[in-house]
Amino acid sequence: MSALEAELAFQLTALGLPEPEREYRFHPTRRWRFDFAWPALGLAVEVEGGGWTGGRHTRGKGFEQDMTKYSEAMKRGWTVYRCDRRLIQSGEAIDAILQIYKRLSDTRAPSLSRVK
Repeated sequence: MSALEAELAFQLTALGLPEPEREYRFHPTRRWRFDFAWPALGLAVEVEGGGWTGGRHTRGKGFEQDMTKYSEAMKRGWTVYRCDRRLIQSGEAIDAILQIYKRLSDTRAPSLSRVK
C-alpha cells in the first residue's frame, strides 16, 4: 500500500464507512484490481499517483491501459472514482466517496446499513 493509499484508508476508517476490500480483482480473466472496492455497491476507488512525477498513470501506454481497465469496469456496472494526492489531502476525495457511497447505498443495496 502506498503512503497515499494509507492516508485515504485512514480517512475512510475515521469516517466510519464499512471497510472496503483492498486490491479487489473485479474481472474474471484479467488481473486488474481496484485499490479500494465495495463490491455489493459496485463502488471502486482508484488512487492515481505520479501525476507530477511522470509516473505510470501519466505516460501514454500506462494511461491507455488504465482507460481500458476503467472502461471494462464501467461496462460491468462499476462506479469508479479516481483521486489523486491533492483530492485526498484536501478532503475532497473523502467527501466525494461519502456522497457516492450514500447514493449507491440508496439505489443498489437498500438493505445495507446506511452511513449517517
